[in-house]
Order: sequence, then structure tokens, then C-alpha cells
Amino acid sequence: MPADQPTILATSGGYRRGERAPLELDALVHHAVDLSGVHGRRPRVTVVGTASGDQRAFLYDHLQAGRLAGFDLTVLELFPLPNVEDVPGHLLDQDVVWVGGGSVANLLAVWAVHDLGPALRAAWQSGVVLSGVSAGSICWYVGGTTDSFGPELRAVTNGLALLPYGNGVHYDSEARRRPLVHRLVADGTLPETHCTDDGVGLVYHGTELVEAVAERDAPAAAYRVVRDGDAAVEERLGTRRLTRS
Repeated sequence: MPADQPTILATSGGYRRGERAPLELDALVHHAVDLSGVHGRRPRVTVVGTASGDQRAFLYDHLQAGRLAGFDLTVLELFPLPNVEDVPGHLLDQDVVWVGGGSVANLLAVWAVHDLGPALRAAWQSGVVLSGVSAGSICWYVGGTTDSFGPELRAVTNGLALLPYGNGVHYDSEARRRPLVHRLVADGTLPETHCTDDGVGLVYHGTELVEAVAERDAPAAAYRVVRDGDAAVEERLGTRRLTRS
């Protein structure tokens, strides 16, 4: 049962330290499943680990976490070659696509080689919830700030642009993120940009931002940054606290 409209949950969170495994899926991942509207069966979730080079430990931890969460969780690998024969069909068969963090620049380059953009757009338009953390958040937007190229943050502007905004992740935990977002919006490199503190996610129906949600208590927040002349203006957005699953 797909979501009743194209839905994206873009986050700076989704994980917590596990008790029975190194990693457990936190409230933001569970909220992505809730947004899909699935009921009466195990949710189908595929994890895309391209941004971390499909590291086996990363993917194994997610398989364990998915089992503990009660999900029918699979992983979509592109290294050294796709691990499913029909990648577009696999994506369309999911309730949620969750994209992990890492290098968003490398992720976008590999996705371009495999022509994943049209397949993800088709899944989104069919009601599959697209979600993810960090690189797995920025990828849905026009672009954002990234350390993909080295310790100094830079702009990336070749995102899939399903959402016509920029994206700032880890807004409260990495001090250089906020000033760079402001500079990139002020000079027009990025359009209106939506940002998340760690543990916060942004819900979009179509391209409309409808809600900010958090798996952490306040002061975790979300922000909208817009251009005003040659400056950037930041607006803090309220968040709804999710119940921890």
C-alpha cells in the first residue's frame, strides 16, 4: 500500500545505539514507515548504502536492525555491481527507500552512472516514501553543504532536485554548516534552504514542506533560510516530538 501522495522524509537522524545489536532504527525511520501507510504485513524497506561505498559492515548492521524492528528489510548495493537484476522494479516494490550517510558527491556520481535518478523519481511518484540521513537527505534536494571533497565544507549543487530547495544537515553539531548555508543562500548558489539539527526530519508531500519532526527533545529544531537582498535570513521552525519506538 503506497503513500497516498509523493512523500519525502529528509533527516539528520534515524539511528540509536542498540541493546541487542550495534545499531537500532530510531523514531525517524519508523516515522518514514508510518508515512507509507503500510499495515497488515511487514513493511518493505530497502537501504541504499552507496554513499558509504556499500560497506558490508554498514549493510549488515542495517539488516540486523531491520530484523529487530520487524521490517522486511533489504539492501540495494551498486558495488561492485547491482545486487538485484531489476533496480527500478525493486524500488517500486518498497514501502520506504532509506538512503544512508557518507559522501553525497560520490553517491550522486554513482547514481548517475546507473541512471538511478529516474527510477527513484518514479518510485516517489508512485507513493514509495523516500527518506534518509545526511547524504541520504541532501540527495533529494537541489544541493547542500558537504565534506565529500575534504575537511573544508563545500557546496554540492547536482542533487536529484525532487525538492526545489537546498538542504543543510547536522546544523547544530557541525559549527561550519550554518555559516556556509547562509553564504550560499545569500550569493544565490543555493535556493531557499531547509536545515535540520541532529535527530530532526522534514516531511514533504509533493514539494511542500508540511512538518518538522524530532526523535530528540528540544532544542533540536529545523530551519528555513531564504535570501533577502544580499543577505540570508533564517527562520526557526517548530518540531513535533516523535514517540521513540
